Amino acid sequence: QVQLVESGGGLVQAGNSLRLSCAASGSIFSINAMGWYRQAPGKQRDMVACITSGGTTNYANSVKGRFTISRDNAKNTVYLQMNSLKPEDTAVYYCNAGEYFSGTYYPYDYWGQGTQVTVSS
Repeated sequence: QVQLVESGGGLVQAGNSLRLSCAASGSIFSINAMGWYRQAPGKQRDMVACITSGGTTNYANSVKGRFTISRDNAKNTVYLQMNSLKPEDTAVYYCNAGEYFSGTYYPYDYWGQGTQVTVSS
């Protein structure tokens, strides 16, 4: 089992920044990648960014150039730095543990509780 705990959400004005954190614990040796997803009301949950244990990253087109995913392996923590936030970034953001293979991220059924990000115009 893997436990994930997110933090760092909040209410910000458009153009501002937030940093989300995800602390992982448990059987993390079985995980070779981590991802951030988001889900807006009435919409499906979509991947925002992912990072492998070796540091390879991948981003959704909608956040490229604005969001940066990083990880601190010593702390078992993954971060999502979100800059130039837009109202359309408003969603609940979830951390996920998974696998990265041949350029694709495969989420395992390990999710955090989610953290709300609200961007006002």
